[in-house]
Amino acid sequence: MNPKINQIIKGLNVETISEERKETLQPLIEFIQAKVNSNDEVRINFICTHNSRRSHLSQVWAQTMASYFEIDKVFCYSGGTEATALFPAVVLTLENSGFEIQKLSEGSNPIYSIKYSQNEHPIIGFSKTYDDDFNPVSGFAAVMTCSQADGGCPFIAGAEKRIPITFEDPKLFDNTPEQLEKYNERSIQIATELFYVFSNIKA
Repeated sequence: MNPKINQIIKGLNVETISEERKETLQPLIEFIQAKVNSNDEVRINFICTHNSRRSHLSQVWAQTMASYFEIDKVFCYSGGTEATALFPAVVLTLENSGFEIQKLSEGSNPIYSIKYSQNEHPIIGFSKTYDDDFNPVSGFAAVMTCSQADGGCPFIAGAEKRIPITFEDPKLFDNTPEQLEKYNERSIQIATELFYVFSNIKA
């Protein structure tokens, strides 16, 4: 694990998670635990409307937490109801948190390599629809990270379980002096909640 990421993880405080929110996270814990118990691969697709902010933060932190807690065979994905682009403030927020990021392609929807550890395969970050060929077609948990996608997608084909875990959109603070602070705040919330999820998995 990259040292700065490790430092951030050690500073996360699960006491900030309310009991109500823990109930929201419980179905994801149960999904992961059931797969671990049966020695199956754990596939989680984080879905938001544009696959540009919250779904990427969730994908990256979930994959990182699985590695941190040494839970094998966890594969995290993200997608949207439409494809746009990974928002630059998300890239900057992850870089500031210690992730090593390389831009692999330019254009309107750039592709990024996102590394949380020198020895682990990088996460490939770009905006795509949830049913893109890059994502799994069956046996996965569809985690709905925004209420708009949750309401707009009553059915996710191939999903074994659909779990709404919605986050407030940091987009509200785009082009304001608080932008990076609010993106980091959302990133830390997502990291804390996924730390809680994976810390409850018994390997």
